[in-house]
Amino acid sequence: MKKILFMAMAFIAAISANAQDIQLHYDFGRNIYPNEEAGRPKVTMTVEHFNTDQWGSWFYFVDVDFSRKFTEGAYTEVSREFNLGKQSPFAAHIEYNGGLNRFGSFQQSALVGPAWNGHSEDFSKTYSVQLMYKQFFKSYNDTRAYASFQLTGVWSTTFASKACTFSGFIDFWRGEQANGHGQLVILAEPQFWYNLNSIPSMKSTNLSIGTEVRISNNFIYNPYSDKSFFVNPTLALKWTF
Repeated sequence: MKKILFMAMAFIAAISANAQDIQLHYDFGRNIYPNEEAGRPKVTMTVEHFNTDQWGSWFYFVDVDFSRKFTEGAYTEVSREFNLGKQSPFAAHIEYNGGLNRFGSFQQSALVGPAWNGHSEDFSKTYSVQLMYKQFFKSYNDTRAYASFQLTGVWSTTFASKACTFSGFIDFWRGEQANGHGQLVILAEPQFWYNLNSIPSMKSTNLSIGTEVRISNNFIYNPYSDKSFFVNPTLALKWTF
């Protein structure tokens, strides 16, 4: 567990000076599904960073899950895109997913493929669609290496005189069941934020309050029943740098 906490804190310290935002989520999953998600962490801290340069862009985030007694895990995704031409909306996308949890590690994977990106003139609306080859690696005893694919959509829109932001992502990929048969995994995390700096008396405040709804199918391990579809809302705070 010390290794998990050290990895999470070192990662956050390394990027916090340039982080785009830090989020704190209180998850209601255990209240909604007391049997199927009895061990679901209630608190997650997310650090996100995005920046562009002359070749393309970097994006990475780390999710750190907490329970009352433990740092349950730290999961990260790191991606790099290379623009395919100065005015082209297409880019080459490379990504790594992985991390550690209290029991060992998350199954690691690497992704590569094309991305199609766009934005409105004032950047109040942005979007990205990525179609990627995905390679899973054997990360612990109950996993095996296998080839897959992933389709990802990412969006963000700010409206109501910049008072509200609706953003998020949706992923579709081929996972594997315990018997080795394939299955379609869906994971979506739409977020809605009310930005307090839109209030005239709070212009210098970079705090937002909002929610994230974690929607998934065939993603959450559930030994209690055949239920595979879950909707887990959160109550959240976000500080934007």
